Amino acid sequence: QVQLVESGGGEVQVGGSLRLSCAASGRSYSRYALAWFRQAPGKEREFVAVADWSGDTTTYGDSVNGRATIFRDTAENTVYLQMNSLKPEDTAVYYCAAGPWSTRSESYNAWGQGTQVTVSS
Repeated sequence: QVQLVESGGGEVQVGGSLRLSCAASGRSYSRYALAWFRQAPGKEREFVAVADWSGDTTTYGDSVNGRATIFRDTAENTVYLQMNSLKPEDTAVYYCAAGPWSTRSESYNAWGQGTQVTVSS
């Protein structure tokens, strides 16, 4: 079983930047894709980004494409999400997930507890 712990959330002003971290541990986590999703109040969980097991292949959701970078540090067992040019609509709880490569949340079977990101004007 894979355990995931997110950190790095907080409040940031419009146009600012934030880096989220997700520390992975447990059995066979290195074989899985690691992804970020987010969920705003009253909305469905939304795909943000995914990186394959090596970190060499990545895909981004349309709403963050060009403003986000996902990267894995295999030595530190951590995946990061760098978000730039933040907008109020980026406000959400951000979740880290591990599983087979997918942009769909139902494909992932391991989730972190989430970290709140609030973008204020």
